[in-house]
Formats: sequence, C-alpha cells, structure tokens
Amino acid sequence: MSISVRNITKQYGVQKALDNVSLEVKPGEIIGLLGPNGAGKSTLMKILTCFLPATSGNASVCGFDVLDQSIEVRKKVGYLPENNPLYLDLYVKEFLAFIAGTHQLKKDPRKQVAEMIELTGLQDEQHKKIGALSKGYRQRVGLAQALIHNPEVLILDEPTSGLDPNQLLEIRHLIKNIGATKTVMLSTHIMQEVEAICDRAIIIHKGKIVADDSTKNLQHMVTSKAGIRVEFSSPVTGMLLSGIPGVTEVRLYEDSNEQRVSNEKNPVSALWHLTSEPGQDIRANVFKFAVENQLTVLSLQREEQKLEEAFQELTKN
Repeated sequence: MSISVRNITKQYGVQKALDNVSLEVKPGEIIGLLGPNGAGKSTLMKILTCFLPATSGNASVCGFDVLDQSIEVRKKVGYLPENNPLYLDLYVKEFLAFIAGTHQLKKDPRKQVAEMIELTGLQDEQHKKIGALSKGYRQRVGLAQALIHNPEVLILDEPTSGLDPNQLLEIRHLIKNIGATKTVMLSTHIMQEVEAICDRAIIIHKGKIVADDSTKNLQHMVTSKAGIRVEFSSPVTGMLLSGIPGVTEVRLYEDSNEQRVSNEKNPVSALWHLTSEPGQDIRANVFKFAVENQLTVLSLQREEQKLEEAFQELTKN
C-alpha cells in the first residue's frame, strides 16, 4: 500500500481531532479527502507527512513508519500544505534549485528543475520573483517543489483554494496528469473537484470516517428520491405539474439556481425539476401530460444525486 493508516487518534486535551481512523490507499489512486472545517483532514495529512505525531495508532507511507522512519517517508512524499509557504523574494527557478539541493538529488538538479518548470507550466514565469506571481502560479510553484524529488506519493491540502475559475481548471488538469503516475491524496471543499479528479472519496466528520468509496458509489449510498429535469416549449405552473401521476415534488430552475415551489405562489416556468419515489419512472407520464396540455418537451433528462448532496447528508450534525 502507498498509504496505510491504522487506528490513528490525535487528541488535543479533551478534543479529538481524529478518532480511531483507519484507511488504505493503493498505488496509483487519486483520493479526495472531504469534510467540514475542523473535521480532521489537515491533521491527518500532517501526520502522514511527519509534521505531527499521532496520539495513538500507527501509519506508514510506502512501507515506512511515519514515526520511526520519518526521513524515509519524507523521501517518498511530496507535500503542498494549505498555506503554500514560499520564499517570495526568490526567483522561481532559484527557489526550485534551492529545494532540489535540500533533497540532495542523485539526478542532475538543473535538469530536474527544468523538467518541473515544464511540467507545471512555469516556463514564462521562471525568471520572475515568486512574490510577483498570481495565486494560480504560486500554486504551480508549490506543486513543482512538492514534485522536485520525484515522490511516489503526493499529498495536497486545499490545492485550488482561492483560485479563479480558469486557474482552478488548469490546476485540476495538472493534478489529473500527475495522478497518472503517482498516488495522490488531496483535501478540498469543492465537490466538483473530487468528481472531476478523484477515483475515490473519503469523507471525515468530527474526526471519524463516515464514508469511503468511489465517487460514483457515494452518490448513491444515501437514499434519495429519483428526479428528472424537463423543459417544455411554453411556461407551465407548478400546480399543474404536481398533478402528474408519480410526481412527489416540483422545483423550478431560475437563473441556474433551484428554488422549491411553494403551493401558495405556484410560479410559472418552462424549465422544471420533477421528483418521484426511488425506482419509479415518470417519464411516460410527463410526455402524456405534455400531449394533453399541447406542450412540446424540448428536453428531458434523468438526474442522479450529486456528491454534494451525499456529503451534506453524511455530515449533518
């Protein structure tokens, strides 16, 4: 196993940041570590990277114990902490050369620095001071320093925090490419990020693992109602739609934001979300309703539960 955690507990006084946590990560997996603020994600990452000792339990990375063989673990791990500490007065290339020197690389450090600059897309920024870079490029520098010694395991704590949409997509793509050859564990609050990048998600709540499965399976593990999204050729009221056999809930889409329909207001729209009980297919009833009301169905799509909904259900207080 690339990462093995067995009954790890981390306690600060009477508060347990981690409570008897166990997990395993196979080589080549990309794992998303999810949880509310204070759930224990960063604590677990700091234990795996030898920054914090556990109160009890044990963990290993690539077969090396994080407490007794911390130097060997550090050789195998690349770590990008949430605050991404960098030397802002150094130039990008200068900084990466310094980091390469601290790892005492057997490979030519200059060649390795050049490869990391190319991998992380820093060619045009390499002669600039880090303090002059945007947040997105600073994240790239952080990734480059985490990868400079060619680690087998990459641990990233909130790697896309504070990025704009374009930067976010670029960093996601970069992490996905890196994950093709390395084991990656990343923490994030962005559900779409996990769905786009990760093979598997681990959800931590109040120091305990409440779910550990593929992102696809997690979307279905919480019992939910079935739903479809339908668009008609003309506006229709929620009251009319609620009369379709099998429909249990009606919601409209307005400015891309779902809003629950109240029986009092019954707003009118052409784009709707209709909910039914699990296992019940109401599509035929919707088409029949459209024919009876002289409406054309422009689009009709089944909607699966989103990972965000499963996360919210699993982390309720």
